[in-house]
Amino acid sequence: MGFRFDLPSRIALFPLCEVVMLPRAKLPLHIFEPRYLQLLDDALKTDHRLIGMIQPDDGSVAGIGSAGRVIAFSESEDGRMMISLRAVSRFRLTRIEDGFAPYQQAQVDWTGFERDLRGPETDPGLDRPAFLDRLRRYIETHQLSTDLEAAAKATDEILINAFSMMLPFSSGEKQALLEARTLTERRVLLEGLIDYALHGGENEEPLQ
Repeated sequence: MGFRFDLPSRIALFPLCEVVMLPRAKLPLHIFEPRYLQLLDDALKTDHRLIGMIQPDDGSVAGIGSAGRVIAFSESEDGRMMISLRAVSRFRLTRIEDGFAPYQQAQVDWTGFERDLRGPETDPGLDRPAFLDRLRRYIETHQLSTDLEAAAKATDEILINAFSMMLPFSSGEKQALLEARTLTERRVLLEGLIDYALHGGENEEPLQ
């Protein structure tokens, strides 16, 4: 995957609980707070147009996030913005910067996430029928609205990453999915989280 910009050492942060952005995925965002409208305006003035998505964590933010490039945006009549980010690479947070901007900015390290910058991953160990059956049972149990027929036709990466992003897991579980080193590791973790929920996890009734 080639870019016409260098990954910067400093990016703006958009902390959002229970939201992660996985390699090569797209993330829609609805922006309305003045500080984040300013963040978007400033990001659009850069060559890279990157925004660092990161989860809050005990008064600070998580140690690893994911940077996405603004690829589309539209403004509503009341000044709110709908944007779409495309994930570029995960990053490791090295230091939150003090500054005059109304939003957080940080020094980041891209080392260790070079695989994010290349083409899509595959998962040789994926048992697609069994995986889709897990998803179906989870979706029915939680009364979610999802087109599994369309999902069944997706590539390994889109299938695994999309459900890792959209299923209603906790912040900690989402962070673990984000930090999984490979697509296979993420799928194994995702299957474990689904199985835990289906077999009577916290606040769950055992599936009959």
